Amino acid sequence: MTSSRNRARLAYKVRYAVRHPDLILPYTRRLARDTWLRLRTRDHVGYYRAVMRSDTARNPYGAVGTPTHERWMALGQMQFDYLLEHGLRPQDRMLEIGCGNLRAGRLFIEHLDAGNYYGIDISPDILFSAQETLTRYKLQDKLPHLTPVRNLTLDFLPDAHFTVIHAHSVFSHSPIEVIDECLAHVGRVMAPDGFFDFTYNETAGAEHHVLREDFYYRPQTLIARAEAYGLAARTMDDWRRTGHKQSKIRVTHPGRG
Repeated sequence: MTSSRNRARLAYKVRYAVRHPDLILPYTRRLARDTWLRLRTRDHVGYYRAVMRSDTARNPYGAVGTPTHERWMALGQMQFDYLLEHGLRPQDRMLEIGCGNLRAGRLFIEHLDAGNYYGIDISPDILFSAQETLTRYKLQDKLPHLTPVRNLTLDFLPDAHFTVIHAHSVFSHSPIEVIDECLAHVGRVMAPDGFFDFTYNETAGAEHHVLREDFYYRPQTLIARAEAYGLAARTMDDWRRTGHKQSKIRVTHPGRG
């Protein structure tokens, strides 16, 4: 969903507060907590890892942006159905960046051949919850890989291995330097005929962030970043029919889109 609103501007915040007075206290609490966490961490990844630890302790479903189990199930199904329509095969080798507690990952794992799913996340705490998801849905025999990471250099993964790379609601929480880090390295681990799909918060106006948790980008900015690293990128307009509030871009090796 595209918008020209700048949610970081004071005027927007005041108008929003007037319309939603019940949200003022929760916002103030989150602002105080996030400010404290930023002061205690050295970089954005460390900061967001601390955010995830705090959110996961309260509610693992809420930590990945779906506070109810029903919404968690529905959003995971949406992601799975979209990739299935785009030809996801059991033999595909999939890397999910920011796999969380396997909201969609449980469906990918079930669909893929054993050993073909690799999920990474910066939060060890949410990966503990992911292990519980594996047990709950009896997916142990699928032998999925779940690995905590300190960054998105992907340097421990093999060259040209993954046919499908997926990142849902990761770049929506990432400053441009983290996105750059991922785009600089994802081409190395992507198979020649593979693709990398990611969602992001789209804006038609000024790029901005809110509490350094939610970042808004113009699509042409992210496409240009991918192209700067020798990759091709295009918007996935058919994603919009899902009704999801974020937009989606697909990255491939040149000539393979």
